[in-house]
Amino acid sequence: MAPQQVHDNTVHLLPLNDDGSPNIHGDPPYIYLPPPSIPHWSIRFEIHGTSSICREGSLWVNIPAKGELFDRKKFREFKLEPSFNKMIIVDVPVHSAGAFSYYCTYTPLPPFSTSNQVDTPTPTRTQLHYIDVAPRLHVQKQRVPLDAVSLISLLSKFMGKYPDDWDRHLHGISERGYNMVHFTPLMIRGDSNSPFSIYDQHTFDKSVFPNGEKDVMDLVKKMEEQYGLLGMTDVVLNHTANNSKWLEEHPEAGYNMLTAPHLQPAYELDSALLKYSSNLKNLGLPTELRSESDLLRIMEGMKVHVIGAIKLWEFYICDVEKDCQQAVAAWMEHSIDTDAPLDGDVAAWSLKQKADWLRQNACPGKDRMGQRFRRSIQPRRAAFILLKLFGNYNKGMSSASDERAAYGTMHRFLNEFNMENYREYDADVSAAMEQIFNRTKYTRLEPHGPKMNDGKITIEYPLIETYFTRLPYNDTTKRHDPDSLALANNGWVWAADVMKDNAGPKSKVYLRRELIVWGDCVKLRYGSGPEDSPFLWKFMEDYTQLMAKHFVGFRIDNCHSTPLHVAEHMLDAARRVQPNLMVAAELFSGDEKMDFLYCQRLGISCLIREAMQTWSTAEMSRLVHINCGRPIGSFERDDVSGLDTHPHAPTEGAQKDAQANGEPPKGRTVIHRIIPSKIHALLMDCTHDNETPVQRRDGRDTLANSALVAMCASAAGSVFGMDELYPQLVELVHETRQYSSPYSQLKPGDSMRIGPTEGTGGVKRLMNQLHAIMAMDGYDESFVHHESEYITVHRMHPKSRKGYYLIAHTAFPGYGNGNAGFPSQVLAGTKAKALGAWNLEVDQSSEAKQAAVNDKVLRGVPSHTHDLKGVKVEQRGQDTVLTVPEKFTPGSIAVFETWIPEAEHSEGLDKFVTSGARDAFKGCNLVDLNAVLYRADAEERASSNGADGVYAVPNFGPLVYCGLQGWWSVLRDVILTNDLGHPLCNHLRDGQWAMDFIVQRLDKMAQRDIYRNLAGPADWLRSRFDAIRKLPSFLTPRYFALIISTAHRAAFDRGIEQMNANVRHGQHFLKKLAMVSVQMQGYMENASLWPDKLVPSLAAGLPHFAQDWARCWGRDTMIAMRGLLLCTGRAADAKEHLLCFASLVKHGMIPNLLGSSKLPRYNSRDSVWFFLQNIQDYVNLVPGGSKILQERVKRRFLPYDDTWFAWDDSRAYSKDSSVEDVIQECLQRHASGLHFREYNAGPALDSQMKDDGFNVDIEVDWTNGIIYGGNEHNCGTWMDKMGESAKAGNKGEPGTSRDGAPVEITGLLYSALKWVADLKAAGHFKYDGVTSNQGKLVTYAAWRDVLHANFEHAYYIPLDVADFPQYDIDAKIVNRRGIYKDVHRGRKVYRDYQLRPNFCIAMVVAPDLFNPTHALNALSAADSYLRAPTGMATLDPSDLEYHPDYLNWDDSSNFQTAKGRNYHSGPEWLWPTGFFLRALLKFDLMRRTTREGRVEAFQLVSRRLAGCMEMIRQSPWAGLTELTNGGGKECADSCPTQAWSASCIIDLYDDASRYSLEVPTSLRGQQH
Repeated sequence: MAPQQVHDNTVHLLPLNDDGSPNIHGDPPYIYLPPPSIPHWSIRFEIHGTSSICREGSLWVNIPAKGELFDRKKFREFKLEPSFNKMIIVDVPVHSAGAFSYYCTYTPLPPFSTSNQVDTPTPTRTQLHYIDVAPRLHVQKQRVPLDAVSLISLLSKFMGKYPDDWDRHLHGISERGYNMVHFTPLMIRGDSNSPFSIYDQHTFDKSVFPNGEKDVMDLVKKMEEQYGLLGMTDVVLNHTANNSKWLEEHPEAGYNMLTAPHLQPAYELDSALLKYSSNLKNLGLPTELRSESDLLRIMEGMKVHVIGAIKLWEFYICDVEKDCQQAVAAWMEHSIDTDAPLDGDVAAWSLKQKADWLRQNACPGKDRMGQRFRRSIQPRRAAFILLKLFGNYNKGMSSASDERAAYGTMHRFLNEFNMENYREYDADVSAAMEQIFNRTKYTRLEPHGPKMNDGKITIEYPLIETYFTRLPYNDTTKRHDPDSLALANNGWVWAADVMKDNAGPKSKVYLRRELIVWGDCVKLRYGSGPEDSPFLWKFMEDYTQLMAKHFVGFRIDNCHSTPLHVAEHMLDAARRVQPNLMVAAELFSGDEKMDFLYCQRLGISCLIREAMQTWSTAEMSRLVHINCGRPIGSFERDDVSGLDTHPHAPTEGAQKDAQANGEPPKGRTVIHRIIPSKIHALLMDCTHDNETPVQRRDGRDTLANSALVAMCASAAGSVFGMDELYPQLVELVHETRQYSSPYSQLKPGDSMRIGPTEGTGGVKRLMNQLHAIMAMDGYDESFVHHESEYITVHRMHPKSRKGYYLIAHTAFPGYGNGNAGFPSQVLAGTKAKALGAWNLEVDQSSEAKQAAVNDKVLRGVPSHTHDLKGVKVEQRGQDTVLTVPEKFTPGSIAVFETWIPEAEHSEGLDKFVTSGARDAFKGCNLVDLNAVLYRADAEERASSNGADGVYAVPNFGPLVYCGLQGWWSVLRDVILTNDLGHPLCNHLRDGQWAMDFIVQRLDKMAQRDIYRNLAGPADWLRSRFDAIRKLPSFLTPRYFALIISTAHRAAFDRGIEQMNANVRHGQHFLKKLAMVSVQMQGYMENASLWPDKLVPSLAAGLPHFAQDWARCWGRDTMIAMRGLLLCTGRAADAKEHLLCFASLVKHGMIPNLLGSSKLPRYNSRDSVWFFLQNIQDYVNLVPGGSKILQERVKRRFLPYDDTWFAWDDSRAYSKDSSVEDVIQECLQRHASGLHFREYNAGPALDSQMKDDGFNVDIEVDWTNGIIYGGNEHNCGTWMDKMGESAKAGNKGEPGTSRDGAPVEITGLLYSALKWVADLKAAGHFKYDGVTSNQGKLVTYAAWRDVLHANFEHAYYIPLDVADFPQYDIDAKIVNRRGIYKDVHRGRKVYRDYQLRPNFCIAMVVAPDLFNPTHALNALSAADSYLRAPTGMATLDPSDLEYHPDYLNWDDSSNFQTAKGRNYHSGPEWLWPTGFFLRALLKFDLMRRTTREGRVEAFQLVSRRLAGCMEMIRQSPWAGLTELTNGGGKECADSCPTQAWSASCIIDLYDDASRYSLEVPTSLRGQQH
């Protein structure tokens, strides 16, 4: 048995936002996906593992499973299992076309709280989001994409005798290359004879189809099988003929005075107007309108004989006398309703206030129009206001004067109440009068109007067009209430809100006479659902399904007037019969968002647009451009850079599942990004209800107009009579003649030839064929050019680069008979062959038009297409020049076939440039990738002695990196928006310098031994660039982008491959963070770790900390190392840094500035503690990591000796120590006390520092085990900004000295003590402890214990003031309670009490120092007051020293902020965010006793990462910035990518990977 073919698994990727909405462009995005296929494709929902919608969350999708029918209300549930480190993937197979939707249910995340009793938010559901899938159309076993449709619209009543005449016409239609016929309604017509006024929706027109449905069935079969024609028909859901017999049985299907009582005043007005019209003669008024003055006389009489006669105002007002009496009676009888707000001194209210109160609280009838005096006042509620004014009525004590006073008072109130009603009445009457005047003037008097009945007003042609159909009185209708027999007619309203029912209770369209009425059509009333009109819903559903049974396409007539819920229901019913239903619609909403809404909810395939609606060549060009696909050379929308990966063999389980489902097994997964769709068009050259070119424009334009439409990347259409040049619009109501066409004279079996014919049919055949070919083969790129009277269109295949080119000379009125000086057209790098050129000769004389108009059949004016000679196709090198002859008259066209020789690569150019990259990069290590992907300008210049740097793009500026990321950061957004006008694209079209730069850079680097692995990437890039160098320049940006994206993807993936499993299998955000380690770790000749050996070193940040002394900082390296190196699996790189800094230990410290180990500077008190923490982390995280303790390092300085000497002194590196010895030395030196002055102290070392700032003093207080140090003029922690402004007087004054015992140092100290004590206890550390400055041995366990016992006492500031005596608190200084001090025993005591984020570091490394309840309180405070969009504010905003914006350049007179002294006094640093979130997760999980609670803890943390996720996504530096100014604003002085910013978030993910969502045994059984 032959093996089954393995198919790719195709998915369309739909990432979701935190709220469940699609994470793609558009507001909202319109998702329109390709037709279903075999094997099926899937929609892949991609959701962040701790997104809000994952909390007790589910995804609900109503896309039916295989074999199931679609039910809009039937949703399948997909449970969302939370995961902190991974994305949730839900693949939903798509087996059918239609309009689908999804939503999510979840329980919202509660706000973070330290309380265990938090109200659980109510489960919620997101809004519906829509996904439309295109229908799969076939005819004669040939696939017909929507954009391949070539449709012709015809009116069945003019087709002649069925079947003979129909066969002739259909044969002619087929031979012209059409593949779909649109029929106007084929049902029995009403009295007006309009196809759209349907008498019986269930019965086909027997005058056409004697055998009814059988004839239609035979017709459709013959169309498809013999003529290759699909069928589309109009579906009319809004109205029915005014004489439909079924209305007499079911008047409730319309808007009558029972089903729509709000129409009562409109109906009475309409009836009065008809009566007035018939009585004009008796009133001495004109019955024939000859002038506007006649009409004005009639309008004047209308005020008395219509408006006044029916007392129209009574529908607006209350009956003052009656309502007054009833209100006073209720007051006197104590029948008072007090259930309404009526507070304050009512007597002091104005008259209007009292009337307004009555309107709001005592007038239920104000909600709509209705019967007369509907706006009456509720007497018991009105009595309430009398009670407030007069008190209780007492029959024994009150007099008649009291009753009269109450009556008079209420009378005034109601008259005031009616004032607003009368104003409303006046406005409505004024509007109605104006509408009647304007409509009558247009229909009777205006020269361009229909001149109805020559201005005569008769019974048959009354003054107005009636808004209501009055059903006849007969045996059927007499059974109904008379009020149900007047039905509102349908019509349209100018600029109406399409979501509003014009005949509904909220509308006054019928009363204000704003409807342009269709008197032959009764508007159908569906209500809110089938229960409101059961017969109508079932009747129209059966009609819709009857149409779907026979036709694959619907045109929804007046779709904008069809209630959305009705259209949804009917189309759902139709798709149950015809799953692959093409839906075209007219939408005149005037609002693009509303168009999108209709398309989304109904699954509309295309909206009807018309070329004949354009009024100039320029406007026609714009229409073609909109509907002509993407520009030539557009960027690839999908990420094809990974397609050269080797597909994983499907698992045995997957094979079995595939076989069980009857599908072949799947190969690799091909992912298509879902790109928001534009609304697809059915672009008609002319429609059945608009004027023809002969009538409106110039008959010669018929050919150019149709050709331009056919060149569009959309469904195309025409109308019967367009190709034949009918002289005018065929009037669909009163016209009775039959169609004639020269193409219908073809004998059965005869074929039409392409070329000259009567009319345009022979050329139309070619254009329709090309239209189908371009759509079926995917020619979806185009270039549209407008020049004077000409439009050129070039359609091209995006991969083969074959194309078709049209030159069209349009023929708008006034154009002459020459070629209008059209210049030669140059097709760069392109070959071309002429397919033909034609002009159209038309007899447009009035005699010819009249002859056609008055003929016995419908026919065109005399016309003929002719071959045009003299079109030149000349080759000039790689280019082609096209020239049209002088007699290329308006209406002429020329069509060419094109191709680009240089794109005809043996493998296919796209495939070639996107393959092989993984093999090319497989030899690259992570340091190679640093060079390939990154390298800031300063790094490159330092490595090349200033010769090389980043590339600068003209009119854009320098890239951020020399490597591929520099290019990709620009291209990413250019590709996303298809911005072919971007300066980079212009530069690429101008020359090949960018390609030369990339290849030459890598060639040069590959010559060095340290970069020899770069030869592979260099060769790959060279071969791919060489393959595109000879392409026409307009294609260069596309192919350059394909190559760069492929190389970037291969390099990025190669980097991730070399990292640990947590990164490899983590979400993309973690991978991006991990690649920051590749950004930062690289060779830098002037900043190696060692003085005499070049090894890669870790930069603190880019570009400011890229090279020389500024690159490597002890503190930054030690904070960044865990995340960037240890947590990514780069243990060897971490070890190299640890051994380097171990070799440099001096004074028991590591240097803050490394200086390649030549000139280290020892001025940071905290660096050594981060160093010791990193050794501990290395031992714990790296398999076999404890071996590092015995590694020996040569010492730059002598152990336990503070003597300074140069790196090349004989004493340097003359001694060695084990790492274990180094740890001991660090701890012992601190235990003994440190007192030294920095080497080379003075201005040469630090020009800003005051003299005593160079003195370093550190001591242990053995009563509490805490280390204290520093002074007011140095800054030994990471908050190390020194004042620099002499002007402001802050020079030498640290912004944050933090002398004393900074909380993070104490935490790190405890962590180190606990670790070595545990090592000692386990026999893995040879030292017992340290000798104190009093000469006593202090074991590590003892030091640990005394520190543990005193930490909370020293640092915690209780929430409750009553607890202050238990802690070391100066109550006068406390600003915020329930937090941990930033420092203990600083000289500026108030600073001890400042809320800063540093305590979070201590919480992470030494959690057992903290009372968990206290810790959560402090974290809650940090969350509320310090947490910013991405970083953590470095100081409490309530602090007087808080200044959130860092402006290092600003040398003002402000002591606090000049020259950026506030660097750490408010600006929001990102690296503390990682520690804050690690602490939050750690302590939050300690209290979580349910799985749901633990998920919540992860989600709380994940939500707080949103800003960082967005930052790294947007940043051209592909990293996280050093800091932001207040509120997350960009800080211009910040490093845009900082090592520790990314590192500390990676640490968080590493922590999270070690926690379980399951409740630990120790917490089970506890109360939440």
